Amino acid sequence: MKGKFGRSIALVAAGSLLAVATAGIASASPAGGKGSSSTQALAAQVLQMRDDLTKVAYAANVGATRTDLGQLSPVLADIAAGKRYTVQTDTQQLAGLAKGRADESIRLLNDPTAKARQLPPLPVPIPALPDLPGPLKIVSDLVKALLAAVTGILGGLLGGLPVPPLPLPVPPLPAS
Repeated sequence: MKGKFGRSIALVAAGSLLAVATAGIASASPAGGKGSSSTQALAAQVLQMRDDLTKVAYAANVGATRTDLGQLSPVLADIAAGKRYTVQTDTQQLAGLAKGRADESIRLLNDPTAKARQLPPLPVPIPALPDLPGPLKIVSDLVKALLAAVTGILGGLLGGLPVPPLPLPVPPLPAS
């Protein structure tokens, strides 16, 4: 009887310890940030998407660029909505502006004869990147601005942690 009682207490104590430990992990945030472990996972996902987009866009792969933009747009919408992830207001606003650029890029890639819409300026500096090659030239400024915005969003998601740079230099253009 004493053995069963002792095992029960040990089980309850172990369960409580596990609950406290996992609660601490779930609420961990980076230094200076407002995020959580889910926000850190989001940052890793957004970083991978940004790097993938950079690689395929500068490789002049229109189909893969369109696909990557299509995958990035709903993630940016989630960040902008501020319901699924806890992020700063300026990061939410930047995500909304970035989503606009992703959607506009998709629209122009789907219809190259369409006229580009005027979008509000970004509150982040646009890096000096080379123009996109060939068939992606029509969305070059949009994608460069999108990459700058996503890098800014990563800064907001990572808090005080450094943001990895774009995977540059970009691949060389294929020889004609």
